[in-house]
Amino acid sequence: MARHVKPLGGFELAAWFFMRISGLILVFLALGHLFITHILNNVENINYEFVSNRWAAPTTGVIWRLWDLTMINLAMLHGFNGLRQVLDEYIVRRSRRVLTHTLIWSAAIFLMGIGTYAIFMFEKDQKYIDQWKAERQQLVEAKLVAPEPLAK
Repeated sequence: MARHVKPLGGFELAAWFFMRISGLILVFLALGHLFITHILNNVENINYEFVSNRWAAPTTGVIWRLWDLTMINLAMLHGFNGLRQVLDEYIVRRSRRVLTHTLIWSAAIFLMGIGTYAIFMFEKDQKYIDQWKAERQQLVEAKLVAPEPLAK
């Protein structure tokens, strides 16, 4: 008996194409993120201040927020759609599928909402950064931690 890998049409065909396209886009977004954040910058310097400076930058902050937002939301849609496809192979009864799909997409929308809110509503907390630097300096002076590594 022959098995069709590619759906014949409708929503499942659109979901099939979405998985391929979103996966390809996610590869470029994730590799770009890894290269820019962890190779071009010293990994030891990546902390709250690094992210807040990047997101609050007047010229490039919007680009970084959109990059992170796209990566998070596309990963959520890709992952939850994959979960839906896998579970559809095991859940045969229509009522259970409807319940499963409702739970999957409710969780996806909720998590995407939290991520979107966190990215768009983020504000740099300079008071926290200054307090952290002062505490860090005290630890360095007491020789409990090494000084901050130099940025590239």
